[in-house]
Amino acid sequence: MTNNPSRQNKSHTNHSSHARANRLHSVLFAIARLQDRRFIWLLMSALSLALVGVAHFLFQVYGYMSPCEHCVYIRYAFVVMALGGLIAAINPRRIACKILGYLLGFYGACRGVFFSVKLYFIHRAAHSDDIFGVQGCSAQPHFDFGLPLHEWFPSLFLSSGDCGFDYSMIPSGVELSGFHRAFVELYTDGWYLLPQWQFGNMAECCLLAFGTAFVMLSLMLTSSIFSRATHSKA
Repeated sequence: MTNNPSRQNKSHTNHSSHARANRLHSVLFAIARLQDRRFIWLLMSALSLALVGVAHFLFQVYGYMSPCEHCVYIRYAFVVMALGGLIAAINPRRIACKILGYLLGFYGACRGVFFSVKLYFIHRAAHSDDIFGVQGCSAQPHFDFGLPLHEWFPSLFLSSGDCGFDYSMIPSGVELSGFHRAFVELYTDGWYLLPQWQFGNMAECCLLAFGTAFVMLSLMLTSSIFSRATHSKA
């Protein structure tokens, strides 16, 4: 009796496909279990608030970089994501808390992507010869649903800078020395993730952060739906 090579290859292919499917199912189930715990939601809130804190205390207060209109909108989007994470973390197993967490998380991520893209094109126009390309930036912010965040929390949400120009503006009479001066001079040409090489401006980095958050939330939601659907069939 001889073995059929084509049948063996087909059996090997089917076995490999089943193995890949099982690995994928295992990953989805693991993510589904993770988003039923407080850790992942608190992590989203902590990272969002940390970025807002760094922008305000390190760069605005310490580095004298005044936020523009779209900068405070980006802060608002991060705060919305943080709020969603905190609500979901109250009880991640309760469907109501989880739905509110996802809604606010996706809303904040989508709005953040929108504001980051607008700021990116404004920044690109501001640093080019197209002087008429710097549009869509007003002196007073207008937040969603008419929320007067710039009146409630002016230090965080009141715009005082020019869109596309994120330079340090040292008040007159202020003298810097030591590390403080070196820090401010590091951003003489504007804010960049790597200032020496002018790599990654603020709009690009924020777009990356919000895009990553959107992908992670989508993966979490997909895994949750898959897990519930699988358990309902079992």
